[in-house]
Amino acid sequence: MPMARQAIFDRDRRRCVYCGAGERDGARLSIDHVEPRALGGDDSAGNVVTACRDCNREKANLAAWSYLASRDDKRAHFLEHATHVWPRLRAAVVQAAARRR
Repeated sequence: MPMARQAIFDRDRRRCVYCGAGERDGARLSIDHVEPRALGGDDSAGNVVTACRDCNREKANLAAWSYLASRDDKRAHFLEHATHVWPRLRAAVVQAAARRR
């Protein structure tokens, strides 16, 4: 079931799960699909996160595991703060990074 935009922001403490920037830092927040809809992702609570506009633009239509594979700092922040993301998607982030090494 899709969550309301403000509920997602509240759940994620109004901070980007990728870089940690928040509204108090001047970041403009948006909603991001960890697994993009173009790849079969949905609007469920386990697949949507708060992202600043800069990270969301940089990630574009990439899956989070692809986007985070070579971005150690953002991957660490994501794994620490996006605890509500579906376990299979979190595992894909970890596995993609391990394959890059």
